[in-house]
Amino acid sequence: MRYQISGKQIEIGEALQTHVKAEIGEIVDKYAQRPTDATIVFSRAAHELACEAVIHLSTGMTAQARGHATEIYAAFESAREKLDKQLRRYKRRLRSYHQNRKGPVVFGGGASYILAPADETEAEEDEAPSLQPVVVAEMEAKIPALTVGEAVMQLELTTHNFLVFRNEGHGGVNVVYRRNDGNIGWIDPGQDK
Repeated sequence: MRYQISGKQIEIGEALQTHVKAEIGEIVDKYAQRPTDATIVFSRAAHELACEAVIHLSTGMTAQARGHATEIYAAFESAREKLDKQLRRYKRRLRSYHQNRKGPVVFGGGASYILAPADETEAEEDEAPSLQPVVVAEMEAKIPALTVGEAVMQLELTTHNFLVFRNEGHGGVNVVYRRNDGNIGWIDPGQDK
């Protein structure tokens, strides 16, 4: 398994890296069958330190957790406990998911854009405001081919608010998202016939 342990404006020592590898390795051996890589990033958030951990599994699923504390080891332990809880909760589903799936998750490509916010004062001054938004960044996004159940499980394993995926049932693009009431929503525009 590959580890990428880094800090944003923080020096990461050898002792912390060894501790992180040992703890993450223990969690992965306990719950996940074949991880491919783990990314752990430490950063400063005001007076606290934050640790964000992401584990990619060979099946295409991803587990993600974030922890905060005033000390760097405590921030990591907070994130580690959340990862442990997520993988423990979904251990049975992850294993049955792996056995039912004939191959790993297939990812398709898609374009991802970041748009600049519209400045209302400029729109009021100009009589004919531009209808085209300003593109700040353009990136490649990976869109997995999953069943709805797998997409919901993937959403629950991460801290993201939504997941765009290609529905294996009919091949169309679908979205699952977290609702404000705590439930999960599913958008299925269906197939054009």
